[in-house]
Amino acid sequence: MKRQRRLRKTDGLRSMVRETRLSMRDFIYPIFVIEGENIKNEIPSMPGVFHFSIDKLEDEIKEIVELGIESVLLFGVTKSKDWCGSSGFDDEGIVQQAVREIKRINKDINVITDVCMCEYTDHGHCGILDEDGYVNNDKTLAFLAKIALSHANAGADMVAPSDMMDGRIGYIRKVLDENGFVNTGIMAYSAKFASNFYGPFRDAAESAPSFGDRKSYQMDPSNYREAILECEYDIEEGADIIMVKPALSYLDVIKGAKDRFNIPVAAYNVSGEYSMLKLAVENGLLNEDAIYEAVMSIKRAGADIIITYFAKDMAKYISKW
Repeated sequence: MKRQRRLRKTDGLRSMVRETRLSMRDFIYPIFVIEGENIKNEIPSMPGVFHFSIDKLEDEIKEIVELGIESVLLFGVTKSKDWCGSSGFDDEGIVQQAVREIKRINKDINVITDVCMCEYTDHGHCGILDEDGYVNNDKTLAFLAKIALSHANAGADMVAPSDMMDGRIGYIRKVLDENGFVNTGIMAYSAKFASNFYGPFRDAAESAPSFGDRKSYQMDPSNYREAILECEYDIEEGADIIMVKPALSYLDVIKGAKDRFNIPVAAYNVSGEYSMLKLAVENGLLNEDAIYEAVMSIKRAGADIIITYFAKDMAKYISKW
């Protein structure tokens, strides 16, 4: 005999209770800026994501703002590469120009810049190499700080070091403070795993290493405890936001960080996760509502901020749901 559930006084309120809901304010939208003019080219491995030259940013920024997206994360693509990534800290570099242009278009949008060296070095690694071809952690810190300071000078509201060098948050914080940028925030790529889900991004940013891989400084995907420890170190060094990257395969790390630390937690819904879902929907393997479901899982795990190429798509899902 089927058991009858007893009615409770709260039953009539169930439809009003929504524990987790996405908002457009949750999202940061990544933008790839490229040298040249009159360029808006779709990235082959990332449907619906484009390279933009500086002169093509205005329409994109206006669309983003109209959709309710308040923050962007900038990545620069350049042909000017050398051993120390000098174009990364050039005050007339591609990211620096983009920051100034976006602030001219809309001064209220939050501009966050990726701080790393892989897009700017001729070897594609995230730091300065020693004579044996290994990344020298301590020598790299000064160059990362140069990039961060140059971005702050251009008008960036926040810098986001993605290199995974030890001690870089404290080093960058010190340099920014000494130069009067005490209010420029730092969003740390704290738990950045050595993941296979970065493939399309490396195509987009032209940042694949010319030899070897990045497993010596990115994190072992099996090591949850180290991920939490790296978050703790970055907070102690002055990070304003900690980040877990990738998102969908590391929801447990997002939850662990959120449960343990009283600081905003960001999660990066990376290029491989984006392209898999986009292509599955385009080929009829999944209903497009799977996109909402996937992004929702990131917030449900505990992310306060979601960096995602789905940000513009999410406007219709949020109004629908």
